[in-house]
Amino acid sequence: MNLSLLGKNALVGGASAGIGRAIAIELATLGANVTLLARTEKNLQDALSMLDTTQGQQHNYLAVDYTRHDDLLAAVRSLNHTVHILVNNTGGPPGGPITEADPAAFLAAFQQHLLANQLLAREVLPGMKDAGFGRIVNVISTSVKEPLDNLGVSNTTRWAVAGWAKTWANEAGKFGVTVNNVLPGYTRTGRLDEIVEKRALAIGQTPEAVAEMFKSHVPARRFGEPNEVAAAVAFLASPAAAYINGVNLPVDGGRTKSM
Repeated sequence: MNLSLLGKNALVGGASAGIGRAIAIELATLGANVTLLARTEKNLQDALSMLDTTQGQQHNYLAVDYTRHDDLLAAVRSLNHTVHILVNNTGGPPGGPITEADPAAFLAAFQQHLLANQLLAREVLPGMKDAGFGRIVNVISTSVKEPLDNLGVSNTTRWAVAGWAKTWANEAGKFGVTVNNVLPGYTRTGRLDEIVEKRALAIGQTPEAVAEMFKSHVPARRFGEPNEVAAAVAFLASPAAAYINGVNLPVDGGRTKSM
């Protein structure tokens, strides 16, 4: 199986921590040159120090906010090299029931996720077409298969990204470019800690009790680790996954009940 990414350049969003950082580490381990993308320079520098360079890889970072689209495009254009692998990944919208969501929250989420993805994908597509190789992997959520309680804005936005990605897969496949979605379930990150704490406050339970309740809904009876999501992303980014296009891949320990 050809998993080597030697000579390939990857751009990884949300790469300063959590799942994004784990993805960057995995891609570098397979030989890719990785550009880390996130807002906080100090965290990016820390993540950069974790990347493998034993195969001669060259890594760097871009400190930029996904919501500042002009700055985002300018930063990516400054790379001056082909991006073969684009991983769209950024923090999820705030939680809460959809019946109480302000319209501005939907606009903000679409700006940060759907529109930023579109801008980045359009920017890197010409280079992918010239190379005859491209991988766009979007890290979204199992909510595209089963909406999650108290994540109304997130559910809506994730579905929009999933539909966007499927359309891109249909149009870009002829150029050797695949577009797929990875759907993390309960994964041990700061985002999950926040969800657990908010649920605990809402129902008057301890965070530990809520965490155990969440785990009870997972056949694996545990939370996932960021590196387990990263492994799925890295496979989809590899030459071995060339004929996998337009899929939603849950990495959730079996929690999603739909097919």
